[in-house]
Amino acid sequence: MHVQDSRWSTASAIAPGGGMVGGTMSAAAGNGRGDASRTPPLRVDAQRNLEHVLRAAREVFGELGYGAPMEDVARRARVGVGTVYRRFPSKDVLVRRIAEEETSRLTDQARAALGQEDEPWSALSRFLRTSVASGAGRLLPPQVLRVGVAEDGAGPDEARVPQQRMQPGTGELRLVPEQPAAADPVDDAGAAALLDVVGQLVERARAAGALRTDVSVSDVLLVIATAAPSLPDPAQQAAASARLLDILLEGLRSRPQA
Repeated sequence: MHVQDSRWSTASAIAPGGGMVGGTMSAAAGNGRGDASRTPPLRVDAQRNLEHVLRAAREVFGELGYGAPMEDVARRARVGVGTVYRRFPSKDVLVRRIAEEETSRLTDQARAALGQEDEPWSALSRFLRTSVASGAGRLLPPQVLRVGVAEDGAGPDEARVPQQRMQPGTGELRLVPEQPAAADPVDDAGAAALLDVVGQLVERARAAGALRTDVSVSDVLLVIATAAPSLPDPAQQAAASARLLDILLEGLRSRPQA
Protein backbone atom coordinates (compact mmCIF):
# COMPACT_ATOMS: atom_id res chain seq x y z
CA MET A 1 0.00 0.00 0.00
CA HIS A 2 1.32 3.41 -0.89
CA VAL A 3 2.18 5.57 2.11
CA GLN A 4 1.98 9.28 1.62
CA ASP A 5 5.41 10.90 1.72
CA SER A 6 5.79 12.99 4.88
CA ARG A 7 7.81 15.56 2.95
CA TRP A 8 5.84 18.34 1.38
CA SER A 9 6.32 21.09 -1.11
CA THR A 10 5.65 24.76 -0.76
CA ALA A 11 2.63 24.19 -3.01
CA SER A 12 0.77 22.75 0.00
CA ALA A 13 1.65 25.47 2.51
CA ILE A 14 -1.17 27.60 3.84
CA ALA A 15 -0.59 31.32 3.90
CA PRO A 16 -1.74 33.37 6.91
CA GLY A 17 -4.74 34.68 4.99
CA GLY A 18 -5.86 31.18 4.08
CA GLY A 19 -4.66 31.17 0.41
CA MET A 20 -2.38 28.56 -1.06
CA VAL A 21 1.30 29.48 -1.48
CA GLY A 22 2.77 28.29 -4.77
CA GLY A 23 1.11 25.66 -6.99
CA THR A 24 -1.85 26.99 -8.92
CA MET A 25 -2.49 29.87 -6.52
CA SER A 26 0.44 32.28 -6.38
CA ALA A 27 0.96 34.72 -3.57
CA ALA A 28 0.43 38.24 -4.75
CA ALA A 29 3.48 40.46 -4.76
CA GLY A 30 3.43 44.03 -3.48
CA ASN A 31 2.72 45.38 -6.95
CA GLY A 32 -0.18 43.02 -7.48
CA ARG A 33 1.68 40.58 -9.77
CA GLY A 34 2.30 36.92 -8.93
CA ASP A 35 5.97 36.07 -8.49
CA ALA A 36 6.61 32.31 -8.69
CA SER A 37 10.31 32.79 -7.89
CA ARG A 38 9.62 34.61 -4.62
CA THR A 39 10.31 32.54 -1.48
CA PRO A 40 7.02 31.91 0.33
CA PRO A 41 6.89 33.95 3.58
CA LEU A 42 6.22 30.90 5.75
CA ARG A 43 8.92 28.70 4.29
CA VAL A 44 11.48 29.34 7.07
CA ASP A 45 8.83 29.10 9.80
CA ALA A 46 7.44 25.91 8.29
CA GLN A 47 10.89 24.34 8.18
CA ARG A 48 11.52 25.37 11.77
CA ASN A 49 8.19 23.87 12.83
CA LEU A 50 9.02 20.63 11.04
CA GLU A 51 12.34 20.38 12.88
CA HIS A 52 10.60 21.05 16.19
CA VAL A 53 7.99 18.38 15.48
CA LEU A 54 10.57 15.76 14.49
CA ARG A 55 12.71 16.51 17.54
CA ALA A 56 9.68 16.34 19.80
CA ALA A 57 8.50 13.09 18.18
CA ARG A 58 11.87 11.45 18.82
CA GLU A 59 11.76 12.52 22.45
CA VAL A 60 8.14 11.56 23.06
CA PHE A 61 8.29 8.23 21.24
CA GLY A 62 11.64 7.50 22.88
CA GLU A 63 10.14 8.05 26.32
CA LEU A 64 6.64 6.65 25.85
CA GLY A 65 6.92 4.40 22.82
CA TYR A 66 5.22 4.68 19.44
CA GLY A 67 1.83 4.47 21.11
CA ALA A 68 2.15 8.03 22.43
CA PRO A 69 -0.57 10.36 21.06
CA MET A 70 0.07 13.11 18.54
CA GLU A 71 -1.12 15.66 21.11
CA ASP A 72 1.93 14.85 23.25
CA VAL A 73 4.19 15.46 20.26
CA ALA A 74 2.52 18.80 19.54
CA ARG A 75 2.76 19.84 23.18
CA ARG A 76 6.48 18.99 23.33
CA ALA A 77 7.10 20.83 20.04
CA ARG A 78 5.11 23.83 21.34
CA VAL A 79 2.92 23.92 18.27
CA GLY A 80 -0.75 23.24 17.70
CA VAL A 81 -1.74 19.69 16.90
CA GLY A 82 -3.07 21.02 13.59
CA THR A 83 0.48 22.01 12.66
CA VAL A 84 1.62 18.44 13.24
CA TYR A 85 -1.19 17.02 11.12
CA ARG A 86 -0.51 19.46 8.27
CA ARG A 87 2.95 17.97 7.90
CA PHE A 88 2.02 14.41 8.86
CA PRO A 89 -1.58 13.63 7.87
CA SER A 90 -1.70 10.60 10.17
CA LYS A 91 0.23 9.28 13.11
CA ASP A 92 1.37 6.31 11.02
CA VAL A 93 3.16 8.68 8.64
CA LEU A 94 5.03 10.36 11.50
CA VAL A 95 5.93 7.03 13.12
CA ARG A 96 7.20 5.73 9.81
CA ARG A 97 9.36 8.84 9.31
CA ILE A 98 10.97 8.53 12.76
CA ALA A 99 11.43 4.76 12.53
CA GLU A 100 13.03 4.97 9.08
CA GLU A 101 15.40 7.74 10.17
CA GLU A 102 16.51 5.83 13.27
CA THR A 103 16.92 2.58 11.34
CA SER A 104 19.04 4.44 8.78
CA ARG A 105 21.10 6.00 11.57
CA LEU A 106 21.80 2.59 13.09
CA THR A 107 22.77 1.22 9.69
CA ASP A 108 25.24 4.07 9.16
CA GLN A 109 26.72 3.50 12.62
CA ALA A 110 27.15 -0.21 11.90
CA ARG A 111 28.83 0.51 8.56
CA ALA A 112 31.19 3.00 10.20
CA ALA A 113 32.21 0.46 12.83
CA LEU A 114 32.65 -2.23 10.18
CA GLY A 115 34.83 -0.03 7.99
CA GLN A 116 36.92 1.71 10.64
CA GLU A 117 37.69 -1.07 13.13
CA ASP A 118 39.97 -3.90 12.05
CA GLU A 119 39.52 -5.97 15.22
CA PRO A 120 36.13 -7.76 15.08
CA TRP A 121 35.21 -7.39 18.77
CA SER A 122 36.20 -3.72 18.76
CA ALA A 123 33.97 -3.16 15.72
CA LEU A 124 30.97 -4.82 17.35
CA SER A 125 31.42 -3.12 20.71
CA ARG A 126 31.96 0.26 19.03
CA PHE A 127 28.70 -0.13 17.15
CA LEU A 128 26.86 -1.04 20.34
CA ARG A 129 28.31 1.85 22.34
CA THR A 130 27.64 4.40 19.59
CA SER A 131 24.09 3.18 19.04
CA VAL A 132 23.21 3.10 22.73
CA ALA A 133 24.70 6.56 23.30
CA SER A 134 22.64 7.98 20.43
CA GLY A 135 19.42 6.75 22.03
CA ALA A 136 18.37 5.04 18.78
CA GLY A 137 17.57 1.85 20.67
CA ARG A 138 14.50 3.47 22.18
CA LEU A 139 13.17 4.07 18.67
CA LEU A 140 13.89 0.73 17.04
CA PRO A 141 10.77 -0.32 15.14
CA PRO A 142 9.21 -3.67 16.12
CA GLN A 143 9.96 -4.92 12.62
CA VAL A 144 13.66 -5.37 13.43
CA LEU A 145 13.07 -6.85 16.88
CA ARG A 146 10.56 -9.60 16.09
CA VAL A 147 12.24 -12.98 16.11
CA GLY A 148 10.78 -16.46 15.84
CA VAL A 149 7.17 -15.40 16.38
CA ALA A 150 4.80 -18.31 16.00
CA GLU A 151 2.29 -17.86 13.22
CA ASP A 152 -0.51 -19.08 15.46
CA GLY A 153 -1.65 -16.80 18.23
CA ALA A 154 -0.07 -13.61 16.90
CA GLY A 155 -1.75 -10.51 18.23
CA PRO A 156 -3.20 -7.79 16.01
CA ASP A 157 -0.21 -5.48 16.55
CA GLU A 158 2.25 -8.25 15.72
CA ALA A 159 0.44 -9.03 12.49
CA ARG A 160 0.99 -5.49 11.20
CA VAL A 161 4.74 -5.86 10.66
CA PRO A 162 6.75 -8.27 8.49
CA GLN A 163 8.03 -11.21 10.50
CA GLN A 164 11.58 -12.42 10.89
CA ARG A 165 12.52 -16.06 11.18
CA MET A 166 15.60 -17.85 12.37
CA GLN A 167 17.28 -19.36 9.33
CA PRO A 168 17.57 -23.11 10.01
CA GLY A 169 21.05 -24.07 11.12
CA THR A 170 22.40 -20.53 11.23
CA GLY A 171 20.68 -18.76 14.10
CA GLU A 172 20.50 -15.65 11.92
CA LEU A 173 17.64 -13.28 11.27
CA ARG A 174 15.98 -13.11 7.88
CA LEU A 175 12.92 -11.13 6.86
CA VAL A 176 9.86 -13.11 5.87
CA PRO A 177 8.00 -11.13 3.18
CA GLU A 178 4.38 -10.41 3.84
CA GLN A 179 1.80 -8.14 2.29
CA PRO A 180 2.85 -4.66 3.43
CA ALA A 181 0.39 -2.71 5.56
CA ALA A 182 -0.12 1.01 5.86
CA ALA A 183 0.89 0.87 9.52
CA ASP A 184 4.25 -0.78 8.90
CA PRO A 185 6.74 1.36 10.87
CA VAL A 186 9.63 1.01 8.43
CA ASP A 187 10.15 -0.32 4.92
CA ASP A 188 11.57 -3.79 4.31
CA ALA A 189 14.61 -2.41 2.46
CA GLY A 190 15.69 -0.28 5.42
CA ALA A 191 15.23 -3.14 7.89
CA ALA A 192 17.04 -5.60 5.61
CA ALA A 193 20.00 -3.22 5.21
CA LEU A 194 20.33 -2.92 8.99
CA LEU A 195 20.11 -6.68 9.50
CA ASP A 196 22.70 -7.28 6.78
CA VAL A 197 25.40 -4.96 8.10
CA VAL A 198 24.86 -5.95 11.75
CA GLY A 199 25.03 -9.55 10.56
CA GLN A 200 28.48 -8.87 9.14
CA LEU A 201 29.64 -7.48 12.49
CA VAL A 202 28.28 -10.53 14.27
CA GLU A 203 29.83 -13.01 11.82
CA ARG A 204 33.26 -11.38 12.08
CA ALA A 205 33.22 -11.38 15.88
CA ARG A 206 32.00 -14.98 15.98
CA ALA A 207 34.60 -16.16 13.48
CA ALA A 208 37.34 -14.49 15.55
CA GLY A 209 36.20 -16.41 18.61
CA ALA A 210 35.31 -13.22 20.47
CA LEU A 211 31.52 -13.66 20.40
CA ARG A 212 29.48 -16.46 21.89
CA THR A 213 28.43 -18.89 19.19
CA ASP A 214 24.77 -18.71 20.19
CA VAL A 215 24.52 -14.92 19.84
CA SER A 216 22.46 -13.80 16.84
CA VAL A 217 21.77 -10.49 15.12
CA SER A 218 18.51 -10.25 17.03
CA ASP A 219 20.40 -10.52 20.32
CA VAL A 220 22.63 -7.61 19.34
CA LEU A 221 19.66 -5.44 18.40
CA LEU A 222 17.96 -6.43 21.64
CA VAL A 223 21.03 -5.23 23.55
CA ILE A 224 20.71 -1.84 21.83
CA ALA A 225 17.05 -1.58 22.77
CA THR A 226 17.60 -2.80 26.34
CA ALA A 227 20.64 -0.66 27.15
CA ALA A 228 18.92 2.61 26.27
CA PRO A 229 16.63 3.32 29.23
CA SER A 230 14.67 6.54 29.31
CA LEU A 231 15.39 8.45 32.53
CA PRO A 232 14.42 12.05 33.35
CA ASP A 233 17.98 13.13 34.20
CA PRO A 234 20.32 13.06 31.15
CA ALA A 235 23.46 12.44 33.22
CA GLN A 236 21.81 9.60 35.10
CA GLN A 237 20.53 8.16 31.85
CA ALA A 238 23.99 8.22 30.25
CA ALA A 239 25.59 6.61 33.30
CA ALA A 240 22.90 3.92 33.53
CA SER A 241 23.20 3.14 29.82
CA ALA A 242 26.99 2.85 29.98
CA ARG A 243 26.86 0.59 33.03
CA LEU A 244 24.15 -1.64 31.62
CA LEU A 245 25.96 -1.94 28.29
CA ASP A 246 29.21 -2.98 30.04
CA ILE A 247 27.32 -5.80 31.73
CA LEU A 248 25.59 -6.88 28.51
CA LEU A 249 28.84 -6.83 26.54
CA GLU A 250 30.39 -9.18 29.07
CA GLY A 251 27.47 -11.49 28.50
CA LEU A 252 28.07 -11.50 24.74
CA ARG A 253 31.75 -12.37 24.88
CA SER A 254 32.88 -15.93 24.47
CA ARG A 255 34.67 -17.63 27.35
CA PRO A 256 37.67 -19.98 27.07
CA GLN A 257 36.71 -23.61 27.52
CA ALA A 258 37.84 -24.99 30.88
